[in-house]
Amino acid sequence: MSSSVPPWAAADSYTAALHAGRGPLFLRRADGWLLPLEVERWCARADAVDLDVLDRCEGTVLDVGCGPGRLAAELAARGRTALGIDVNEAAVEHTIRLGGQALRRSVFEPLPGEGRWGTVLLMDGNIGIGGDPTALLERAVGLLRPRGLLLAETAPVDVDERVDVHITDARTDAGSPFPWARLGTPALLRYAYGWERAGHWTAGGRRFVALRSRSASSSAEPPKRTALLNSQRARKPSGDSPVPNR
Repeated sequence: MSSSVPPWAAADSYTAALHAGRGPLFLRRADGWLLPLEVERWCARADAVDLDVLDRCEGTVLDVGCGPGRLAAELAARGRTALGIDVNEAAVEHTIRLGGQALRRSVFEPLPGEGRWGTVLLMDGNIGIGGDPTALLERAVGLLRPRGLLLAETAPVDVDERVDVHITDARTDAGSPFPWARLGTPALLRYAYGWERAGHWTAGGRRFVALRSRSASSSAEPPKRTALLNSQRARKPSGDSPVPNR
């Protein structure tokens, strides 16, 4: 995968929407189909569904495609070690203004704490980043510590789609097309070869999957049990957890 910044990273309509805190904003396929982007929710504080996901995080947290930073900021407010990454400068700046840590970086570029993150978040459909779910899952394995946790938000319908899309405000397209994927829960689980299934759930009309990476010593063995996710309170970071550097 290329580590260059995607062509939509400086898209005027996307940046304008983040600054305004509202849409309309869409992903547009070549056939004209539009997928609404929930800019208002992304720019608001973490809601009850988000908070439930954050309660399940373990150790240090890497928020991939953090957008305007509601999750990274909430984790920072809880005293958790967390880092958001996004390829859009306005998104990174917004995250920092909210009190979170963030870097302008692609997930496929070198990142702080590789192989030591306790949890990787792929929220808001970010399992679609790069248009290649297998490559993104492989990258997540390299970012997580052994038996680390991946929490991913999937599409609310059963879909398995890889397409080129534009970001658009429904008037003009921004930049060049870029690859994207949409996966429902069954599709993600099909791609998650080598991961332990740690649960899946629906909340507030949104769907989520938890996967646990296997340790090197147990990678060839069947999982002995399903991980129990704590949905009541966040776990404290371990003492040897990496502290991200800007």
